[in-house]
Amino acid sequence: MRMSRRAVLGGVAAVSTLPLLGASPVSAAPAGGAYRWRNVTIGGTGFITGVLFHPAVPGLAYARTDIGGAYRWDERRARWTPLTDHIGWDDWNLLGVEAMAVDAAHPDRLYLAVGTYAQSWAGNGAVLRSEDRGATWARTDLTVKLGANEDGRGTGERLLVDPRDSDTLWLGTRHDGLLRSTDRGATWTPATGFPATARDPGQGVTLLVAAGRALYAGWGDGAPNLYRTLDGSTWEPVPGQPTGTAARVPVRAAYDRHTRALYVTYADAPGPNGQLDGSVHRLDTVGGRWTDVTPAAPGAGDTFGYGGVAVDARRPGTVVVSTNNRWAAVDTLYRSTDAGRTWTSLKDSAVLDVSETPYLRWGGDAPKFGWWIQALALDPYDSRHLVYGTGATLYGTRDLVHWAPRVRGLEEASVRHLVSPPSGRAHLLSGLGDIGVMYHERLTSSPSRGMAANPVFGTATGLAQAAAEPSYVVRTGWGDGGNGASSTDGGQTWAPFAAQPALAKDAPGPIAVSADGAVLLWSFVHGDGTRYAAHRSDDGGASWAEVGTFPKGATPVADPVDPARFYAYDTDAGTLYASTDGGRTFAARADGLPSGDSQFKVVAAPGRVGDLWLSAKWNGLYRSTDGGVGFTKLTSCWASYTLGFGKGAADYPAVYQVGATDATTAVLRSDDAGASWTRINDDRHQWGWTGEVITGDPRVYGRVYLGTNGRGIQYGEPV
Repeated sequence: MRMSRRAVLGGVAAVSTLPLLGASPVSAAPAGGAYRWRNVTIGGTGFITGVLFHPAVPGLAYARTDIGGAYRWDERRARWTPLTDHIGWDDWNLLGVEAMAVDAAHPDRLYLAVGTYAQSWAGNGAVLRSEDRGATWARTDLTVKLGANEDGRGTGERLLVDPRDSDTLWLGTRHDGLLRSTDRGATWTPATGFPATARDPGQGVTLLVAAGRALYAGWGDGAPNLYRTLDGSTWEPVPGQPTGTAARVPVRAAYDRHTRALYVTYADAPGPNGQLDGSVHRLDTVGGRWTDVTPAAPGAGDTFGYGGVAVDARRPGTVVVSTNNRWAAVDTLYRSTDAGRTWTSLKDSAVLDVSETPYLRWGGDAPKFGWWIQALALDPYDSRHLVYGTGATLYGTRDLVHWAPRVRGLEEASVRHLVSPPSGRAHLLSGLGDIGVMYHERLTSSPSRGMAANPVFGTATGLAQAAAEPSYVVRTGWGDGGNGASSTDGGQTWAPFAAQPALAKDAPGPIAVSADGAVLLWSFVHGDGTRYAAHRSDDGGASWAEVGTFPKGATPVADPVDPARFYAYDTDAGTLYASTDGGRTFAARADGLPSGDSQFKVVAAPGRVGDLWLSAKWNGLYRSTDGGVGFTKLTSCWASYTLGFGKGAADYPAVYQVGATDATTAVLRSDDAGASWTRINDDRHQWGWTGEVITGDPRVYGRVYLGTNGRGIQYGEPV
């Protein structure tokens, strides 16, 4: 990750206005490198943190995600169009969307507040401005940080177009108070008169909403926690506002213009996790009276907060709210048609259809109505068209009874592992964050088997295939029913290892399998970074023995031809270790290689003994043809972040990498064993941080699969 210091000049948010992101000064794909890029379809897979229907344009809606950018709904095609894939490697932190805003008076205008992390090592946030519904963007860099993937990411919206003046925008920040722009987001200054004082760490401004000519701001760092202004300059606490644990943090708010009521959802923590209590309150904005309209009070054995809230633009007094973090009874939506006097739980009558995204059955169970529900939107032109986001998908209904995912085109997986088999039904297996391993029998539809079961994993930590026996595949990860499994049918069905080392429960790491499938090497890395020696099994996981000479925490790599050979790279020492006795013992070979970063990767070229490539980030790319005895640095690129192989145009496999031959980090292909490279992505297809995994297809020349951190699996083919 690129580091940058937080820059706050005397507490004032300084800005710089940059050119259109779509016109950044980097080279396009060279001649001969033109590719068509598409998502491998899974469907959703990540936390949908916000949804907005445009109040004046039927069928126009936007969605934001915590790490995967923003999307626009295409009503004609019934799918989402990604709007931020142009964000490049150096700007990876901007792929998380903290907040979004539309202009009711100017339907083509869209604003995004972007910035994934507010930590010291992350870059500052930015505001993206579009005059064409997100087709192109202008960008203003901020000197404050935003946190689209931190606690509180489902609150909001924190960005608002002032309904009295389309040139005026407001932006609530986590640590730097309230900002104001009077030139449609081109420049920003602190809002004078806003009385709340930022805490660090803290939530700061959690929401902004217009109610008639008044503006309201939620505050997440202590009482009072709700402010308003009538003139845009003087802010005051809202009188009579609710207090207590159940109303500690205002999460979201919605205004019913017919009844002049403001509905506010509250929780005892910003969420999406950690909420144990919450409430819903209605404010009569004319008379100033507050009313507690909480549908169900959390209690012992049924703890939760409240999240999303939406009002019906066509039916006065109709409002919908969501629970959040309700694990015992499962989250629900409550709907009221009498301004919150009585409520109906929509979960109780819901019929869920997840046939388009079978992974939502979570390994065979019936699908759940949802969890982490903080994004909630009601179509202003259709009272029965309701959508809500969860930690994995976006559900929608047209009749308040039948629900199905509405995620075509929206892909947010964080991809950790990719294997493209040389034979069999599937061209791709994937190991993902949060949703385990999947068998992609088709690239254009969600895997019919859903998540690999027996056992079900959360995040996958390892995925490997026996090169000479491709029907044998192994996987590792975080799971309640075991942490390792094997398949004898290429990844279609699985069985847990008969035994596993004690370390596996708390430190499951990467795994390798020998070319003939006879030996497994499993490495272990704890979540706190503690590393351990690998364990070896030669009976399919029935028993394991520690390999004391294996460099702790290293990723084991199997030779694709010789089943007796394994390799491992000690990133601390910059030394390549090798085994020639089936992984029983390891000995140091080449040393003096780049060190100090755990992301260095050794990849073995398919079909060749001892042909190793070391992808060493900004230290470049190295190659050994003698099993790691010696390495030669390639001069054709200066940076290499991840590397893989596919079917070649000639005798040697095609080599793919995310790396750099000039100033631009790009997706590259070499057809001459790394002597030269062709850029195969372009400025519109960059997807932020893409340094985890890449692999080519061994059966289709030119096809490449790329793992992203928030935009799922991208696959490209020459055009």
